[in-house]
Amino acid sequence: MASSQLDSSRVRKIVLNAQLLDSRKALGTGIAATRKAIEHLGYVQLDTLSVVARAHHHTLWNRLHSYRLDHVDKLQREGKIFEHWAHALAILPMRDYRFSLPMMGRIAAGEVHWYPKNKKQTDHVLKRIRAEGPLMAKDFDDKPGSKAMWARAPSKLALEQLFMEGELMVPYRKNFHKVYDLRERVLPDWVETAMPSEMELCRHLIKRYVAANAIAQAKEISYLRKGLGSVVRQAVAEMVEEGQLAEIEIAGTLYYCQPELLESQDEKLPRSGFRILSPFDNAVIQRQRTQQLFDFDYQIECYVKKTERKYGYFCLPLLYRNKLVGRIDAKADRSSGILRVLHLHVEKSVGAKDAFYKSFITELKRFANFNGCGGLELVQASGCSEAERQFARHC
Repeated sequence: MASSQLDSSRVRKIVLNAQLLDSRKALGTGIAATRKAIEHLGYVQLDTLSVVARAHHHTLWNRLHSYRLDHVDKLQREGKIFEHWAHALAILPMRDYRFSLPMMGRIAAGEVHWYPKNKKQTDHVLKRIRAEGPLMAKDFDDKPGSKAMWARAPSKLALEQLFMEGELMVPYRKNFHKVYDLRERVLPDWVETAMPSEMELCRHLIKRYVAANAIAQAKEISYLRKGLGSVVRQAVAEMVEEGQLAEIEIAGTLYYCQPELLESQDEKLPRSGFRILSPFDNAVIQRQRTQQLFDFDYQIECYVKKTERKYGYFCLPLLYRNKLVGRIDAKADRSSGILRVLHLHVEKSVGAKDAFYKSFITELKRFANFNGCGGLELVQASGCSEAERQFARHC
């Protein structure tokens, strides 16, 4: 068992520090800081939902004082980041491109990602892109075969198949729609493309995960990484033996960390300021880990039947002084310029309520501005009887 132990309060500080959520200025300013953040986190998830700012913007904004919405597009066009699959669709550092090759290779060899490959369609879209240059799905005139929610046109399925295989890349997006082009026209010359072994891939995933999250269980490192669980466990054991990882016990559970972490247990760390997190934020995306480390039972409710929702369609976790203390269901009404808090729910002790609400509403105003809204509206609150009075006082 682990030779060292940490209490839960210290753990949360360490994790949030590693996740860059205790300061927005740790990486500097400008687009260089955005690139550093993506490289440190290892990936930033993309998602189509836009009830508030899209997930990748929201995640980066929470960590960067001077984040701008055009940073990702500029980095993508400059070939410093790329899109592919982590545990879900994500932007990743271009320096790590070769570690996406094993998944690309499996799909090219016949593994089905979403739909079976249609060679006639993939040949057709490849021929057009090769001849015409970058194209979007809307540049093809075929239609879905049904009206089902997830139905897609054959050309769109072919584009996505070739994207997952790595034959096509996304050099940029237009209004969040992918633009596809040939890999040889997008991939920078400096990128290493040697296929990593399975063990090499797993060691890469371990190093990246521990650097970005401070502590890890083997199952968290292999989360949604098909077929890698046993190899990750083997790699972790070898890295402990080699002294590259150390074991640590937290609430009776074994975790792994960089050895330097154990040597800096007395180092003072700041507590986080207020953060309104994205449901797809790296710090909370693994719900079981969030439950274990923060005692916070969280799920995004847009996938829950409306009649069974407790907190709202798009509830966002609230981080305050190193604790997850509640959530808001928020919606940016950009036409009216109002950020509506459809439901505020506070479920943990927040200490002095005046200090809590002052921090919360200050951050909420920043969040509203980030979402292109100049006004706030509180529709409903629960677990916080003072909410309406505090909103009236601070808004």
